[in-house]
Amino acid sequence: MHKIKQAIPQSLKNIYHLTQAILANVVFGFPSKKIKVIGVTGTDGKTTTVQMITKIFQESGKKVAMASTINFVIDGVEEKNLSHFTTESAFALQKFISKATSAGCEYLILETSSHSLDQHRVWGIEFQTAVITNVTREHLDYHGTMEKYRQAKKMLFEVVSKNKGTVIVNLDMEKSEDYLQYANEKSYGYSTNDKIQTTKSKQNPNDKIQKVVAKDIELGISSSTFKIYNFLLQAYPREEFKINLPGLFNIENALAATCVALSEGIELEMIKEALGKIKGVAGRMESVENNKGLNILVDFALTPNALERLYKLLFDVKKEGAKIIAVFGSCGDRDKGKRPIMGEVVSKYADFIVLTNDEPYHENPEQIIEEIAVGIKDKIENQSLWKISDRRIAIAKALEIAKENDVICVTGMGNFESMVVGDKKIPWNDKQVIQEELQKTI
Repeated sequence: MHKIKQAIPQSLKNIYHLTQAILANVVFGFPSKKIKVIGVTGTDGKTTTVQMITKIFQESGKKVAMASTINFVIDGVEEKNLSHFTTESAFALQKFISKATSAGCEYLILETSSHSLDQHRVWGIEFQTAVITNVTREHLDYHGTMEKYRQAKKMLFEVVSKNKGTVIVNLDMEKSEDYLQYANEKSYGYSTNDKIQTTKSKQNPNDKIQKVVAKDIELGISSSTFKIYNFLLQAYPREEFKINLPGLFNIENALAATCVALSEGIELEMIKEALGKIKGVAGRMESVENNKGLNILVDFALTPNALERLYKLLFDVKKEGAKIIAVFGSCGDRDKGKRPIMGEVVSKYADFIVLTNDEPYHENPEQIIEEIAVGIKDKIENQSLWKISDRRIAIAKALEIAKENDVICVTGMGNFESMVVGDKKIPWNDKQVIQEELQKTI
């Protein structure tokens, strides 16, 4: 069956998806016309940004629906996303939007993948706001080139521009101008660079946007603080922002969510309070408590860029003398070219690496591990590098070699409740497995 699916040209598959999307809209009566839809796209940070936007809107008293990689919410009622899809099929999506409108929701926050845009699965959805977190190497097995990948993301912005909606762009991302071209006077740009240009010039593509910048940034292993400067208000808020999530990338996510909230008239003080109430996001820099004095984290990072930012943070904030132990692999049936890059990135920061299985789909797990290992530098096998295809045993190995204050980071699967092997889904959850293995060491 897998080989048959592979043999069908994507262009034909996309015709099928478009037909399904048209039919789904007709069946459910184009429900997105009855709700304000905010689409969040990007390579990394989509899920966390969607969770942040949702929390801010909920705290401000708005009725919100949300669909993300990890969960679905309709007016406070939550359900886990067990599909492994960032954006659902057209029929599932239109049914969800219909339920949200029937529940009286004012807003839908929709995590929007490049695949769903390219395949027309979100056709007919009247997006009013588009957010781009970043575009870095990923999904080249599908898109072929970075330019085609960026073009797929632009489709969301084209819809919003047509609807004269709000565009929100990460000014620190590469080729941000690709998305700023769709901006209007209601649009925003955000940055963690406090030297960003704030003056007007006819040649500056940022002229049309309001800028929101984080300053006085302080990063910790479990939280981050910063102040927001809004060039529209020309002032700081009275108090600093604190989020219970580490990393500059999570400050970027918070800035994106802040821009969305400001665009809907929510005050900075309310935004600050709401962000401070978020205790964490499942499978995203999620800490695993233990009595061994270890810093154990589970994260979804599966791109070279996400791994670079994650491990640089851990390297910068770990205690003096503490070691970093990385447990990771790479998903099968996906961009193979990124695998050695992932290996090289992690080997720059990690003292010990345990390469393991990470949803092989229809590929040989050992082969995937070897392709990652090609990029690993300055590690000796069975001394600072281990290749263990059984993910549980790999996690156990990391716990075995770890000492007090060390950092163990298990990446690639986040909060997933299953692992895809061939055509089967096998029950699996990284955090649960870590907890089970910790119990064995008591």
